Amino acid sequence: QVQLVESGGGLVQAGGSLRLSCAASGRTSRIFGLGWFRQAPGKEREFVASVSWSGGNTNYADSVKGRFTISRDNAKSSVYLQMNSLKPEDTAVYYCAARQVGSTRHEDWGQGTQVTVSS
Repeated sequence: QVQLVESGGGLVQAGGSLRLSCAASGRTSRIFGLGWFRQAPGKEREFVASVSWSGGNTNYADSVKGRFTISRDNAKSSVYLQMNSLKPEDTAVYYCAARQVGSTRHEDWGQGTQVTVSS
């Protein structure tokens, strides 16, 4: 199992930036990839971005392409989400999640960090 701890959330005005961090511990050698998801009030959790642990391949939701950048630091077992040009609709709890080798889904989740974008 992988333990994940997110940080970096907060309140920002529209157009501003935030950088989220996620530190992984435990069975990090089994990580295939890490991803960011978010859940806004009254909505289902949705995919934001992901990065593969070895090759660094990235994927983004259409709603964040060109504004958000996901990156990883294998030495620190950490993944980051740089969020620029934030919009009020980006307001949500952001979760970091790990996908392990041999799995088709993200099974380990952090506790989440709140991001609030004011208009």
